[in-house]
Amino acid sequence: MNVVAPPLVVDRLEASSTARWDAFVDSCPTATFFHRAGWKTVIEESFGHRAYYLHAAANGRIRGVLPLVHVKSRLFGNALTSIPFGVYGGPAAADDAARGALDSAAADLAESLDVDHLEYRSLARTRPDWKCKADVYATFRKAIDADPEKNLLGIPRKQRAVVRQSLKAGLEARAEDGTDRLYDIYAESVRNLGTPVFSRGYFRNLKRVFGESCEALVIYKDGTPVSGVLSFFFRDEVLPYYGGGRPEARGLGGADFMYWDLMRRAGQRGCKIYDFGRSKFGTGAFAFKKNWGFTPQPLAYEYLLRRGDAVPDVNPLNPKYRMFIALWKRLPLAIANRIGPHIVRNLG
Repeated sequence: MNVVAPPLVVDRLEASSTARWDAFVDSCPTATFFHRAGWKTVIEESFGHRAYYLHAAANGRIRGVLPLVHVKSRLFGNALTSIPFGVYGGPAAADDAARGALDSAAADLAESLDVDHLEYRSLARTRPDWKCKADVYATFRKAIDADPEKNLLGIPRKQRAVVRQSLKAGLEARAEDGTDRLYDIYAESVRNLGTPVFSRGYFRNLKRVFGESCEALVIYKDGTPVSGVLSFFFRDEVLPYYGGGRPEARGLGGADFMYWDLMRRAGQRGCKIYDFGRSKFGTGAFAFKKNWGFTPQPLAYEYLLRRGDAVPDVNPLNPKYRMFIALWKRLPLAIANRIGPHIVRNLG
């Protein structure tokens, strides 16, 4: 006797299905922290964008999820993305049928919203028929141990010496309840790099929504904060995401101490994977992570283009943004912090 599979139904996330959504994300091997339902709240409240969180279910049981956000900007285009402000995205599904149903629903939504393109920020290709940009970003992931000494020995010799030196600089790491002190460090750091900063409210929303899964770690020298990082914890992984340091941190090895202390504590907390996040090929951040012994894994960002035939190129390495970056570095910090959130909300 042939068994007929129950029909798949694609619907949007409602408050009543949030727990089922996150339970599926926790159990799905291809899901990431950026698939968690809380991002819908964070993005809508922090940036004002409309989020469309789709799930495919059969007999009420979720078999796939696809978080999508509509970002429309005069400067940077009109896109439906999974997900903006995140490293990873795209459909996370238990089977090909659920993935296909989500793909079809996403394409229909892109048409109804009349966007320029639909973007999946995938770890690996899922749609070989779409345009793919795999030469801009790489992610860096590595196994870690509960034993700090094993983790230290896993760092290449030259970088390990830098970490050991930072341990002698009299630095202190504190995991803090709030994000404001970390935000001040981060805002100054990204201004110095020529990049607009997020709003203070965005960091607060991340902490409020994700709670203990979002940690603000601040590094002090003689009671003065010099560097900090906002990290996400997901299953057995830790992801340092928004990090920065003041100029004085460089001579102290503040970044080295910070990332090492996070690795040490995450291992002892039971984490098995240290996800150093994405960096652009050819940048200082890319080289920094390789020096720690991480192997770059190119990210396959996939695009269903509805207009034109070229994938978007909105990133600081694009030559047309060089003048803007140079000017931004010269802005007084107070002005950069006031203007930046209005620009960066549309970058995604």
